[in-house]
Amino acid sequence: MTDSTPLTTARLTTARLAEAWRSMGVREGATLIVHSSLSSLGRVEGGAAAVVESLRTAVGPTGTVAVPAFTGSVVRDPHPKHTGVPTPGVAERRAAVPLFHPGLPSPMGAIAEALRTLPESLRSPHPQASVAAVGAKAGRITGRQSLGDAVGRESPFGALHELDAHVLLIGVGHNRNTFLHYAESLSPAPRRKLRRFPMAVGGERVWIETEDVGDDNDTHFPVVGREFEEQAGIREVLVGSARCRLLPVRDLIPFAVRRLGELLAADGAGTTRR
Repeated sequence: MTDSTPLTTARLTTARLAEAWRSMGVREGATLIVHSSLSSLGRVEGGAAAVVESLRTAVGPTGTVAVPAFTGSVVRDPHPKHTGVPTPGVAERRAAVPLFHPGLPSPMGAIAEALRTLPESLRSPHPQASVAAVGAKAGRITGRQSLGDAVGRESPFGALHELDAHVLLIGVGHNRNTFLHYAESLSPAPRRKLRRFPMAVGGERVWIETEDVGDDNDTHFPVVGREFEEQAGIREVLVGSARCRLLPVRDLIPFAVRRLGELLAADGAGTTRR
């Protein structure tokens, strides 16, 4: 059962935000993956940079903070569908799609971008599903990521699972919780999709096609997230005006794998979407 008791209604500063995260259960040395909306918090002195600093303060020098740095909306094949039939203008649109590089901006929000652009931030190399991290275990989190199944076992999410991380949702719902994609990748019959993106291979620009777990489109993730919070007794708290939850990955994953497996079996999922 959730508790929407306000955690703080005072002016949001770095110090007050750090106190709020600690009060929610973030501990010294913790590893966090943060999905967030800056605007949901209300007015924050220092903006997104202050939120990032508060998270780093909360986990301390031995802790780690990670964020999604996805570029799926930027590095994406503009071909309407894979038919093999030439479509007018596709070659030009494909040529305009940028190659991924560590400095490529991500549309994942102001807080995620503030962390990604820190000088000490590390970023995993996937063209569409990268993760950025700072802190003691940033190298381990960002050091491996397969091109296919980019949110599966051989990814930053697999590393975060191994590290007993927590998911911190700041003003966003479980439709933004990428760990549910990771959980689905471990289920018996996950939905599948094709990723397409350009890469430089041997000095030549080529288009790569890989498979990954499919999109949820708000179908099952909000249900699974809500059910997990209810059975785990997760408190929903207000930080400023943002509804926030802290979820242990160790407990979330087995619950989500089982529940998603049931829901996907019931609706006959498992096809590959192009």
